[in-house]
Amino acid sequence: MNVSGTRLFFSVLLCSALGGIAPAFGQSVALPASAIFSVVSFPSRHVDARRVDVWLPKGYRRENASTYAVLYMHDGQNLFDTTYSYGGHEWCIDEVAARMLAADSLRPFIVVGVWNTPKRFREFAPEKPFARTPEVFQQQLGDERGRELYSDAYLRFLVAELKPFVDAQFGCSTRKEDTFIMGSSMGGLISLYAVLEYPAVFGGAACVSTHWPLSLQKNDHSFSDAMGAFVQEKLPAAGQPRLYFDYGTTTLDSLYEPHQLHIDSVLRGMDYPASRWMSLKFEGAAHSETSWAERVNIPLYFLLGKP
Repeated sequence: MNVSGTRLFFSVLLCSALGGIAPAFGQSVALPASAIFSVVSFPSRHVDARRVDVWLPKGYRRENASTYAVLYMHDGQNLFDTTYSYGGHEWCIDEVAARMLAADSLRPFIVVGVWNTPKRFREFAPEKPFARTPEVFQQQLGDERGRELYSDAYLRFLVAELKPFVDAQFGCSTRKEDTFIMGSSMGGLISLYAVLEYPAVFGGAACVSTHWPLSLQKNDHSFSDAMGAFVQEKLPAAGQPRLYFDYGTTTLDSLYEPHQLHIDSVLRGMDYPASRWMSLKFEGAAHSETSWAERVNIPLYFLLGKP
């Protein structure tokens, strides 16, 4: 065990079986500081093994953990530590969450950071909406990124393998009303896809700087139109998930406004409850972890805020 600042770090290597693994801290003692429990190689039957980090807030106790909500986040290497993050910038999700919990503005929760792999694009691009895009778009994206997608397999990994492990090992709430998912860019797409495909599992999604065009070479509405139609078809009539969207206006985010306005119009056309849907524009914000860290308090409060 290493101690760094106010965070405690634990790591476990999982090579094959998940059974019998227990957190490396006492179950009857409240954590004196926030802790990050890392599984350095989480195995899966559906996707490639990857690291998973679980952030636990100060005061977490295993025997009282059924009151804790769970926030699953993609691109886990960018969440907690600049040592591993893309471009040397992180979301600072642990620091922001700790401050908000200390201020009693959020209900208790833990964060599960799922690291990406070299197959990130193929795991995050929603398969079923992509299959509805024009053939010419599919061919163009196939030439750009590869046509075979694994997002359905990635969601099966989250729901059928990772979530049962988290529920069992950390004793958190298993209710969909306490289970959320969040990501940025392609992570925004897969987060929305997750609540549409598994409405009984996830009670809400935060889609930050969502990469609606899907392609990096062609900014048309082929995919966002298909995604809008999929939203209309799949959003449940009852027990609607909470949906948060945002975008900036510079760098890659400068492409997103017309796509996001289309998705917003779809939700308005469905009379989606205003209390369960938020869409924000941030002037001058870029497509970067630094920008997301500056506003992550907003989706956190939207999903987990106390009344």
